[in-house]
Amino acid sequence: MDLASVWFVLIAVLFAVFFLLEGFDYGVGILLPFLGKDDRERRVLINAIGPFWDGNEVWLITAGGAMFAAFPNWYATMFSGFYLALLIMLLALIVRGVGFEFRSKVASARWRQTWDWLIFTGSLVPALLWGVAVANIARGVPIDESMTFTGDFFDLISVYTLVGGLVTLSVFLLHGALYLSLKTKGAVMERAQKAAMRLWLPTVVIVVLFVVLTYFETDIFAQLGVNPGVDALGAGLALVAAGWLIREGRFGWAFAMNALTILLTVSTVFRGLHPRVMVSSLNPRMEPDHHQRLFDRHHARRDARGRAHLPAYRDHLPGMGLLDLPQADRARRTA
Repeated sequence: MDLASVWFVLIAVLFAVFFLLEGFDYGVGILLPFLGKDDRERRVLINAIGPFWDGNEVWLITAGGAMFAAFPNWYATMFSGFYLALLIMLLALIVRGVGFEFRSKVASARWRQTWDWLIFTGSLVPALLWGVAVANIARGVPIDESMTFTGDFFDLISVYTLVGGLVTLSVFLLHGALYLSLKTKGAVMERAQKAAMRLWLPTVVIVVLFVVLTYFETDIFAQLGVNPGVDALGAGLALVAAGWLIREGRFGWAFAMNALTILLTVSTVFRGLHPRVMVSSLNPRMEPDHHQRLFDRHHARRDARGRAHLPAYRDHLPGMGLLDLPQADRARRTA
């Protein structure tokens, strides 16, 4: 395995853990106005994720930093192409974080209800947009050979990508309901358990629909081959097992199975992309490693330009050879 593949795997792991941990945060935030019937119960729901929600986002920051360090062109192309969508997501996350901190600052029912709905919105938007983003990366976006995104925001919106958004939204909702089933007691716990029971079947339907659309809209299955792999099959079996465990009232194991579904799904998506990092929809006949070679060629050109400029830089250092001994000292040692 070469260094680029090592970084690719590392970034996949970082995103997988981020979706695993932040998924139940988003789910709890979306369920907040519905499972909490009064201010005290909503405070209980927020306290359930209070120690974790901001720490979980560190995984996203680390993943972004790893992308910038290892694949700067991937980072630049994706963040410029998805600029408006990511800006909307960032604003939603800011509103969500402010809501957690400011909700209890004023002892007013209207004040707290306002922040509760802002927390709901700030959790719903990124939960939906993450699925839209992943679906676009899998399907392909308009990128030319200079690694420039040539489309606009509306090129990112389609039936397939919206279904992808519903997949992450439904899976995160189920994840949040199962998490609350473990972290709360009494009436709140009972509502969370009922919510998990009601959410499981719609989640399965949406996931199956997305898998069928993925077969027709992307080349993921062509990349994976006839046997999609242990991770793809395991993700489906884990989701089915989660539903059975919910019916049996074993919510701890159901949470673990849903978590396994998230991890294995991320693994499947990244494995279907490799060795590519982003798919171009302008030329779907590009050979599988063309995107990576574009990145490598760009780095090679940049390194060549840097070496060509070294003599000029050396001229601006009087009496000093670049990465070498001072000229006078070198002459003395030679003599």
